[in-house]
Amino acid sequence: MRETPVESKWVASCCLVILLALYVVGAMNHGVLRQMVQTLPLWVPIVLGFRGSEFAKWSALPCLIIWLATTVAISLIGAAWVYVVLGQFSPTELAMMLIVGLASAVGFFMALRWHTAVRPFSASTVTLLFGVLQFSALWVSLSPSITHR
Repeated sequence: MRETPVESKWVASCCLVILLALYVVGAMNHGVLRQMVQTLPLWVPIVLGFRGSEFAKWSALPCLIIWLATTVAISLIGAAWVYVVLGQFSPTELAMMLIVGLASAVGFFMALRWHTAVRPFSASTVTLLFGVLQFSALWVSLSPSITHR
């Protein structure tokens, strides 16, 4: 029986931390439906990663990149524009944003360290698919029917 690579567990753990941190934000804002939709794509690399599948890397990478970019954008915009227009974030929301950003960065670098035997076509197909899924999940989560529940 082959041993699960340490990177696999790291990637899965980082995705799980992101998912849990976002659920905390949802619970603070009286409902996790939005975060449940946003995090749906993360379940695949979580499950695959803890099972040691090399496809965990390729399904996690676009999710980690999108969450890291989202966190950076919120931080940069939030520091100036959103703070003035929408008010301030609670300390818990700021802490969760920091956790999501750190988990995204750590997961991304662990995924880059992880050398897999997945063929380039399969890797790029899975990466593209999960990039589309994660972006779509974020987009759908912004719809009024989900935002106002």
